[in-house]
Amino acid sequence: MTETGYVHRLHAGAPDKPILLVLHGTGGDENQFFDFGRRLLPEATILSPRGDVSEYGAARFFRRTGEGVYDMSDLSRATEKMAAYVKAFADEYRASQILGLGFSNGANILANVLIEKGIFDAAVLMHPLIPFQPEARSTLAGRKVLVTAGQRDPIAPVAMTQALSAHLEGRGAEVRTVWHAGGHEIAPSEINAVGDFLGGY
Repeated sequence: MTETGYVHRLHAGAPDKPILLVLHGTGGDENQFFDFGRRLLPEATILSPRGDVSEYGAARFFRRTGEGVYDMSDLSRATEKMAAYVKAFADEYRASQILGLGFSNGANILANVLIEKGIFDAAVLMHPLIPFQPEARSTLAGRKVLVTAGQRDPIAPVAMTQALSAHLEGRGAEVRTVWHAGGHEIAPSEINAVGDFLGGY
């Protein structure tokens, strides 16, 4: 456990290059997307924390009381903690930009930090689920967001994915949504879309 409260893996990149925060899904860990992040942005600092909440032994970034039912006070705690965590590393490694990539539960905490704090310059949200209407806060103008999702995803339904994309667009973010025909699994087309999206950084 670190002083920040997250077990993590870290690759220190070159100064004045981006930092990429990669966030696993429920039951994953700091290894799930670490190597993927390294391949995507070899010169960037890659930061991959492990969720600090255990749900029957499965690591998560915030608590829930059921599938798609969030513990909102714990989500608020986790959002504050994650925002401070990534900003501290971005400052330490003199990152030029703050980028994020998350899958499922990792996408959910990433989306909420973006919505509440606006600290990411760009974010990849893979199969996100935000089962509440976020409050409209500050502008997200200048932020770029890639949302990837499955058209038959039982965990992150299409309507909720569309509502999240619409909310981010309404706040001024530039949003691209990429669909595949399957469910909650990550499809090759998503991997290609992520590579294209982050390739400019």
